[in-house]
Amino acid sequence: MQISISDAVFVYLLQDDDQIRWHSRTHNHRDDEWEMHYFIQGAGSFKNAGVTRVMQPGSVFFSAPGEVHTVMPASKTTPITYYAILFRIIGDDRDFLELLEEIEHHRKNCNIGTNYRFFFEELKDKFLSHNRARINAGIHQFISFLYMLTDNSEGFHYSDGSNAHIERSLRIMQNNVFEKLTLEELAAKLKLNKSYFIRLFNKKMNTTPMKYFTRLKIEAASSMLISTAMPIYEISEKLCFYSEFHFSKSFKQHKGLPPRDYRVNYSTAADVVDR
Repeated sequence: MQISISDAVFVYLLQDDDQIRWHSRTHNHRDDEWEMHYFIQGAGSFKNAGVTRVMQPGSVFFSAPGEVHTVMPASKTTPITYYAILFRIIGDDRDFLELLEEIEHHRKNCNIGTNYRFFFEELKDKFLSHNRARINAGIHQFISFLYMLTDNSEGFHYSDGSNAHIERSLRIMQNNVFEKLTLEELAAKLKLNKSYFIRLFNKKMNTTPMKYFTRLKIEAASSMLISTAMPIYEISEKLCFYSEFHFSKSFKQHKGLPPRDYRVNYSTAADVVDR
């Protein structure tokens, strides 16, 4: 195996001043870790190793080991949403290092469009699983994606008809994470039968649409808990949970800790570790 994955995250809608300040901090990673950012919403700039580049939906940027970088939103009215994958090269694979160097030096302003939500959601799900076969499958998919970035042709096509429905549903849910959205409303927006949509989504994402939507809200909440001082009841209201109790119960089910304990543990860790 050529690489291992250290982390895979989805950062939601940087709007709040504290969130922007925390996620936009200048930082770097370990000497053996590369990071890839894939931006799907918002505008701004990405500063890496002293070079600033325009960031727009579909932009892909890589940071080599030790390179100092930062995400800079254009304004609070154009919130940024992105995926980030942190990975390491295993051993002395010269061909793979040359591939990354080619991406690093020749495809700095790569833009692949915004139709890769499903692809990166699937990767994230595999990378964060405890199943070695799924993790390895995700690594091979990611390696194929990296090779695609150096190919001048447009040979990398991830979407068939059913994937396109999932792609649209992810876009709708990600764009409405701070709103109330019912299954009926979502199916209607997609012009799909509700039962068919549930089966399709479950087959592709290994969960139901509304469970995924709740997970999105919890991930957004975890980001706000770490990067802001917003009271827990306000986070609950902002994410449209029925009550603070409902929010706390859902959060603990997903994260294993109540929101207050999560904030204490991970805010402290964030002060020490760059992530």
